[in-house]
Amino acid sequence: MLWPSPPWDRVVYWALDLETGGLDPRTDAILSAGMVPIRAGAVRLGEAFSTLVRPERADRVDPGSVRAHQLVPDDVRGAPGLDEVLARVDERLREGALLVHQAALDVAFLKRAYRRAGRRWPSPPVVDTVALLLAAAKRARLIDPGAPDQEPELNLLAARRRLGLPDYGQHDALTDAIATAELFLVLRRRLAARTLRDLR
Repeated sequence: MLWPSPPWDRVVYWALDLETGGLDPRTDAILSAGMVPIRAGAVRLGEAFSTLVRPERADRVDPGSVRAHQLVPDDVRGAPGLDEVLARVDERLREGALLVHQAALDVAFLKRAYRRAGRRWPSPPVVDTVALLLAAAKRARLIDPGAPDQEPELNLLAARRRLGLPDYGQHDALTDAIATAELFLVLRRRLAARTLRDLR
């Protein structure tokens, strides 16, 4: 028996993006976080949250990552520490669902940060726009078997372009969180998702 699932637009989704010092959640630092909510089916820019994060001494920053996010040690030296930032992230995550582009990466970084801070992971429902892109491509092939059998673009910028969304600057945590939120709304409509369960 399936538990009832709330209508998709009654759920608060906190779109989140992290800029990190590399791609390894076991060793690389979180350098910035950006979050923006979707309430009643609309992105609420006035409630956006964005901060730099001061890495712990043990955290690694791969010099190659600086080319992407342009954050150098001086930028984050005076930023709040990870514990302080996690407290602000946590209060948002406890309000609803976590919305990310590439859950395998961002959720892994968050879970490690929670463990290190001695915090209990709140286990929010996670909605991943990468998974939604794959589901939308599959649905399109079911509706039109004659459609070209091509894989969807999974890169955030490329996926947005393919769906007619505007280009934004990349590798800024808040900008990427907003870009993810907008992409989610387009994909939700394409999938005709009616409940939170339809989006997971």
